[in-house]
Amino acid sequence: MAFERGLRVAPLWLAAAWVMGLTTLGFFVVPMLFANLPSPAIAGGMAAKLFGVQTGLSTACALLLVVILRSDKHNFPAEVVPTVTMLALAGALLALLVEFGVSPHIVARDNLRLWHSLGSAMYFAQWLCALLAFGKLANAAVASQVGHGNGQGQED
Repeated sequence: MAFERGLRVAPLWLAAAWVMGLTTLGFFVVPMLFANLPSPAIAGGMAAKLFGVQTGLSTACALLLVVILRSDKHNFPAEVVPTVTMLALAGALLALLVEFGVSPHIVARDNLRLWHSLGSAMYFAQWLCALLAFGKLANAAVASQVGHGNGQGQED
């Protein structure tokens, strides 16, 4: 019973973890690395490692989100499922493209301006996918709570 309740709200938690991981790393941690480490090369090497970890977390969150939303074990209305599924798949694809297509060029310092700009744009697009997925799920969760009036959600 507790497991099923957890699955009902898991999509919202997964989307929150995904968007906050991207936000924290991309908008706070990496800029702090470049501001505080002795050289851009050191900061860049550390950032590449952190982005690699974030790729794994992003991909896991996005794909788990898709799997749970494709099941009947969640509390979200059917009309948000296709949109959130597409956002999650697009975000996972962007994460993997940055990690395996763009990042090797950045690390090799191959036309750094081009590849860094492309990677940053794709990271931002992934962040937008995660943010929009979270927003859709959060709005649906709030609407569901308001619709029930007592904040208790659906009973089994």
